[in-house]
Amino acid sequence: MSDGSVAQGAGQAKDDVGRAAQRLSAARALFGRSLHIRTVDTGSCAVCESEIRLLLAPHYDLQRLGFFFTPSPRHADLLLVTGPAVRAMDVALAKTYAAMPQPKVVVAVGACPLGGVYAEDELVHGRLENVLPVDVSVPGCPPSPLALLHGLLVAVGRLTEKVGQLSFSEDLG
Repeated sequence: MSDGSVAQGAGQAKDDVGRAAQRLSAARALFGRSLHIRTVDTGSCAVCESEIRLLLAPHYDLQRLGFFFTPSPRHADLLLVTGPAVRAMDVALAKTYAAMPQPKVVVAVGACPLGGVYAEDELVHGRLENVLPVDVSVPGCPPSPLALLHGLLVAVGRLTEKVGQLSFSEDLG
């Protein structure tokens, strides 16, 4: 490998980091330096939740990026859903989604909510999309913390798009 290709690779990496930093700074301006996440387990085996918890460890340090977990859906900007969307969770999932303020983004985490583990039957919806509108999917069983982080950053972009589509003048009518 020549020195020119190493320098070119380093330049590409700086460009990628620069674009990610721009997107993150735009999100911070939009959400006042924080984005709050509510998680809902719809019957998973808890492995996805353990990977989500790893995001809070010093190695990933999700909070330095402005992401925070919240126990209340009323404070959440983003809904992170794990599990196969069992029908027993329909009411809790619907109430959580309804309590979230607009704009809201739903992220399906793992193979279960994507329909990859359980087929639709009388106990399971099969796919989370059959219950809620899914904006971002993070595949894997379980997805790695880096895949989760990537999904959250993609979700920030979707949330930014949704804010741009909101009209605040309709209420003045």
